[in-house]
Amino acid sequence: MTNSSFQKFYDFSGKAAVVTGGAGVLCAAMCRALAQARAKVAVLDLNPEAAENLAADIRSTGGEVIGVACNVLDKASLEGAAQAVLDRFGCVDILINGAGGNRPQATTNPEQSFFDLPAEALRWVFDLNLLGTILPSQVFGKIMAQQKTGVILNISSMNAFRPLTRIPAYSAAKAGVSNFTQWLAVHMAQVYSAEIRVNAIAPGFFVGEQNRRLLLNEDGSLTQRGQSILSHTPMARFGNPDDLLGAVLWLVSPASAFVTGIVIPVDGGFSAFGGV
Repeated sequence: MTNSSFQKFYDFSGKAAVVTGGAGVLCAAMCRALAQARAKVAVLDLNPEAAENLAADIRSTGGEVIGVACNVLDKASLEGAAQAVLDRFGCVDILINGAGGNRPQATTNPEQSFFDLPAEALRWVFDLNLLGTILPSQVFGKIMAQQKTGVILNISSMNAFRPLTRIPAYSAAKAGVSNFTQWLAVHMAQVYSAEIRVNAIAPGFFVGEQNRRLLLNEDGSLTQRGQSILSHTPMARFGNPDDLLGAVLWLVSPASAFVTGIVIPVDGGFSAFGGV
């Protein structure tokens, strides 16, 4: 294979990528990377100002990007966003389902036992992470089915492999994302086109606003939970957004043309470590 062939793998010229939760820390890095690789990028986010601010920032560096307000739990909102993308770019080649998160009310602690976790908080976490992956896959996956080509990348979690203490809803929801990834990969290939692929990444531990208080003290030192995580991470550090980009770009590129239905850990070795 020639050098030019390798270079073409990661040249997304003419491709349109949609990223839900696109203004978040991890997904913003993905949007920037895709734009740098010449993809046309649609930043979908519940916060329209955040979506447009990121889009404007990427445009200032020469990227072709739009910001689109979108609620991944509202199918009408998703359909409106899809139409906006088609009107601007004419196609959808890549979907990254990045919307997700946890809620303190769905997390156990000394003051809140598992038996007292409110149903509405549990439902919020399930809906955002699992339904918030399924519904965009329906709307944008339908476009791919009509095109007979496309790539969907879901964001699972290390919690799907080895559920952590205290976050039962988030762990279960992400396990559902992994299972759905495998199901959808088979369904799309068998029913619509073998040129439609579906995979997922499972990030390990990245410090963000949602989990900062669980991992770091106010002075920046590790909490007991943070220390425990790093002691079980052979690379002995938390991830940073750029650590995800190699796996993301590979999975949405032609370099992984024969790869579908897998969930790749990006975790510094956490999933491989048995503790001894």
